[in-house]
Amino acid sequence: MTTLEIELYNLQAQIWPSSGKHIMAQYDDDSIVVYQAFNDSIADYAILAIEMSLEGFASILSGCVPSSFRASSYKEERDWKAALQTSSLRLQWDPDHDLQGRKLARKAIQLGISGETLVKRYSNEWILSIEDITEFVKEQYSFVKDGKLEMVWTPKERTFEVKDEHIRRNLGMDLDENPE
Repeated sequence: MTTLEIELYNLQAQIWPSSGKHIMAQYDDDSIVVYQAFNDSIADYAILAIEMSLEGFASILSGCVPSSFRASSYKEERDWKAALQTSSLRLQWDPDHDLQGRKLARKAIQLGISGETLVKRYSNEWILSIEDITEFVKEQYSFVKDGKLEMVWTPKERTFEVKDEHIRRNLGMDLDENPE
């Protein structure tokens, strides 16, 4: 099993936003859970649930540079290119997916961290715990393959609200893009 708080997927899907850019996560006042998947070309296939401090997550969000130019975040493309050259943090929004792999109108944030100093800070200061949830995910995926979607449990997640308007704008989470 897992130490994460879990809930039936179908119950969660009913209350999650159906469209827009949202950070869906399990979090409390001090920490947030992010996920890292490794495929066989990098290491043995694994899925990790990484609990990190909210302070660290906020620091990552505030320093992220979009992987593609957006006029809403940068006045000129050269400003974005300069930020891209100097930042070790990247973000992009990809379609979220349902249990069967179908793309949803809701976007999920993808964050990238590089640079020796930042990676050390991430691993030494911000990570609170790491749990290998590979077996849990495989078990739940077996229900998907068997068409038993009503039996699938997933980490209990809710919308993580980014309250800082500047960070929301930089992330591309403008209020008019999130109707729900």
